[in-house]
Amino acid sequence: MLLKELRSSVALGEDSRRQFKQDVSNADSLAAEMAAFANTEGGTIFIGVTDEGALPGLDKADVARINQLISNAASQNVRSPLTVQSTNVAVGKGRVVIALIVPKGLDKPYFDRNGIIWLKNGADKRRVNSKEELRRLFQFSDQFHADQLPTQAGIEKLDKLRFRDFLRQAYNQDFPDSEADQIRLLQNMGLATEEGMLNLAGVLLFAERPEWIKPLFIVKAIRYPGNSVHSTDYLDAEDFSGTLPRIFEGSLAFIMRNLRKVQSGQGVNAPGLPEIPPSVFEELLVNALVHRDYLVNASIRLFIFDDRIEIISPGHLPNNLTVERIRSGISNIRNPILVSYAAKGLLPYRGLGSGIKRALAEWP
Repeated sequence: MLLKELRSSVALGEDSRRQFKQDVSNADSLAAEMAAFANTEGGTIFIGVTDEGALPGLDKADVARINQLISNAASQNVRSPLTVQSTNVAVGKGRVVIALIVPKGLDKPYFDRNGIIWLKNGADKRRVNSKEELRRLFQFSDQFHADQLPTQAGIEKLDKLRFRDFLRQAYNQDFPDSEADQIRLLQNMGLATEEGMLNLAGVLLFAERPEWIKPLFIVKAIRYPGNSVHSTDYLDAEDFSGTLPRIFEGSLAFIMRNLRKVQSGQGVNAPGLPEIPPSVFEELLVNALVHRDYLVNASIRLFIFDDRIEIISPGHLPNNLTVERIRSGISNIRNPILVSYAAKGLLPYRGLGSGIKRALAEWP
């Protein structure tokens, strides 16, 4: 980093990616800052810079002392140890600013020596205080997935007839007679916890009444008159609950009955065709059900207007996924258990990251 680059960066002020420190002398405090950056998106700690953005810098003795402090803090005061980079930038009169670059962590969550997990919160940092935040950190690092969440549903909530049919069709296997063998099978299939309870994937795919166990994981569908949301008026409305295949079928039927039908070159006596191909909505509904953020307790919303249809999936795009990357066919599997069973025929899902591309090709 050159002095010009340093001045340009410092001129932007502190934010979630930049931190200014005139001096550091406490390894624990520095480790907490490193952990906060690593648990978020990474960033740079500029040492030798005041809060106001002035560049007094550090002398040679301070540089040597602080570089040793950085090494100790990154290797001994953060768990897991971090690999950081530091660059010394000369600011004149023998003074130096250290630019300490902390990368986005690959082994989240990172703790300080006292076992505290820190996150960046704007220019400051804060402790992780909720189970949901902790789960999301594990999710980002691919150590935990929401479809593995335990539920309060035991094996008695399983729709055994439907599960038996699935076993025969997908694996040519019979459902065991004893409850112990049934639990062991569900555990081996990734549908039950070590304690013998159904996990979220088991509930959403094979429970008899999933909406009794997880009432928010449904689709709320409304056909509004005109092109905006109304507080009181609607033309059609329905909530779709049950297993994911049942929700999918109901939601798709709702869209189809609310689409205009067009002649599309057919004879007068032939039934009209939907104005948009059904395959478009197959792809988008499956995407919403399989790839939604199940750490967010909210329903999928399906809004139909005169000029558009909105399928609103709770949560944000995972990790580094962007609209542009999705358009190019790049996917991020947030719920691998749901994906694996959807691809076994429970839903029209191919699992190749090509669903959105196919939908755009069918109806740009």
